[in-house]
Amino acid sequence: MRAIVRGKIYTMAGSILDGGTVLIEAGKIAAVGADLSIPADAEVIDARGGCVLPGIIDAHTHIGIFEEGIGFEGADGNEMTSPATPQLRALDAINPLDPAFAGAIAGGVTSLMVAPGSANVIGGQVLAMKTWGRVVDDMVLKEPLGLKVAFGENPKGVYSGQKKSPSTRMAVAAILRENLISAANYLEKQEKAKGDEEKAPERDLKLEALARVLRKEMPLRAHAHRADDIITAIRIAEEFGVNICIEHCTEGHLIADFLAEKGVPAIVGPTLGTRPKVELANTSFRTPGLLFRAGVKVALTSDHPVFPVQQLPIQAALAHKDGLPEEEALKAITINAAEIMGLSQRVGSLAPGKDADIVIFSGHPFHWRTQVVKTFVDGEIVYER
Repeated sequence: MRAIVRGKIYTMAGSILDGGTVLIEAGKIAAVGADLSIPADAEVIDARGGCVLPGIIDAHTHIGIFEEGIGFEGADGNEMTSPATPQLRALDAINPLDPAFAGAIAGGVTSLMVAPGSANVIGGQVLAMKTWGRVVDDMVLKEPLGLKVAFGENPKGVYSGQKKSPSTRMAVAAILRENLISAANYLEKQEKAKGDEEKAPERDLKLEALARVLRKEMPLRAHAHRADDIITAIRIAEEFGVNICIEHCTEGHLIADFLAEKGVPAIVGPTLGTRPKVELANTSFRTPGLLFRAGVKVALTSDHPVFPVQQLPIQAALAHKDGLPEEEALKAITINAAEIMGLSQRVGSLAPGKDADIVIFSGHPFHWRTQVVKTFVDGEIVYER
């Protein structure tokens, strides 16, 4: 057993404990409290003067699938040969030895989502994983976590350059609809063939992936920056009765009331950079706060490797500076991210029974001088400054 003592504990479950204790046993959080009895044989870790938080969670990355410092040889996120590739799985392209994972651990990021890129209208299946390990299958938290779809400039730019469809926003939407309709027909044929295998349609990996969306076994994870693209994504989700999460949501603040009314969560960012394309014209650190005040559940993304995953707390700090309350900014990189990904039963807060993914910071995680002192994944110390 391990005991983390004397730190300021941000449980992200509604309480802050000054000088509290976290007990860890068999990879799980055994107890969290202000006056816990510490077993005599426990390894005691003194966090005095620091802050103890659940492991940071990045709700949208391409870590390990666009590897650092390699170029083409490590760029495996975009299969730019067809605008609809739902059969692809990020799992099959992630290199857990990408140096970016070491950066994540050193920055206190213990869980994240990994998605294909946004070149295709339908890019493939995403997953959630831990950041510590050598075999990606052993690091998986949930797979598939959703189906990546993309709206706006990226698919338009890729395929207009190839003189193929889609070259307009109309075609992007049409291609997604056509594929969802094909999957609905596939399900109908399967239903009609029940009890008679000879009538069953031949297995189709593309349609099987889309069928899981139609059965609400996984949501659409929709890359959409501009307000009109966000609205189109939600329109299509409603037409087919499927779940959806908006990724990037750059102009979400312009339609915050609409997103709140629809009950659609938003993963905002990355916001640290410049505006290299038209659909990023309204990028602002005010977006998360405006969405929160409208009633939208918000998480943040580094979009690694667009920005290093370990810089996610910096984005949360700047969102707080521009109007997102401190607690909500911390939630946006912990429990909100876990809830949006459907993983809050395991990660995102410090509570008994959850995975012992914990970070000890030298001070408040939003202060520019704060450093990560220790990172725990499943109760093991995987980084120590």
